[in-house]
Amino acid sequence: MAPPFQQRMPWIGGDLQTLRDTLRPPQLPLDQGESVPIALGDGGELLALHDRVDHPRALVLLLHGLGGSSRREGLRRMGLALQAAGFAVLRLNLRGAGPGRALANGTYAASCNSDLAPVLQRARQLAAGQPLLGVGISLGGSILLNACLDPQLSGASPALDGLVCTSSPLDLADCSASIERPRNRIYQRWLMQRLVAQTLEDPGGVTPEEAEALQAVRSIRDFDQAITAQRWGYGHVERYYNEASPVHRLHQLQVPCMLLQAEDDPWVPAQVTAAQRGRSPSLEVVMTRHGGHNGFHGVGDSPLACWGDRLTARWLQGLIGG
Repeated sequence: MAPPFQQRMPWIGGDLQTLRDTLRPPQLPLDQGESVPIALGDGGELLALHDRVDHPRALVLLLHGLGGSSRREGLRRMGLALQAAGFAVLRLNLRGAGPGRALANGTYAASCNSDLAPVLQRARQLAAGQPLLGVGISLGGSILLNACLDPQLSGASPALDGLVCTSSPLDLADCSASIERPRNRIYQRWLMQRLVAQTLEDPGGVTPEEAEALQAVRSIRDFDQAITAQRWGYGHVERYYNEASPVHRLHQLQVPCMLLQAEDDPWVPAQVTAAQRGRSPSLEVVMTRHGGHNGFHGVGDSPLACWGDRLTARWLQGLIGG
């Protein structure tokens, strides 16, 4: 296991930990992921990028968070750290995200299991008999948790053989309220700009009602009420938050899972994650005093791996016995 987390200068405190990759983007090698289109039931496609290694120990399905994509620096660095640890990686662009925006109509949600079903099937094929693991950053972890908790996706075998969730919202209502705090107004504005832009670029277009609503949204909750809850059949944001929050069913989780959370995360309430200790024998909860939201930039980091990346790789290595 990695040594205890110690934040490093000058990235001191939750906000600077969160913003590090934005303020000083890491210098990463050229992206050489192989495009893997994955057909959806509605005729569209999701785009994944396959990062191969020689003699892989397992395949890791890697999911981005809200407003992210396969191109985000933190996600790419996590992928590189996993490759260095002997894992092949499949970086998925969720519906409407990043370079896959033009391939499918619509947008994604915290529970989008109908989209995850063909992804998991394709990932099992690419794993070629090796374990299939998952790593989800922020909302990506919530999405993978919901997939693992869906019995229709498990069938005779689990959806995944192991999972790491980094800074993942377990209770969507609590997380939405946290982001709406006055101290987070800059974060929320940034997120809203990305989400609105993704929606307006929908190849299927937006309805007049959606277009009007998008002009008025000022918060994540507004966006989820106007777009996410409607497009995914929930009708109202409260129903969406309640039914798509994995916290209500985590006691049923049977897939080995590590939840990594910093107490000073400015977005995701840490107490919700801390309260999951002991809820399921499959869950391991790792709390750090510092680290921000998917930051974990610590003493001993290299350009291609922060403390959180190294912890994730080591935990997955230990899970599969190596």
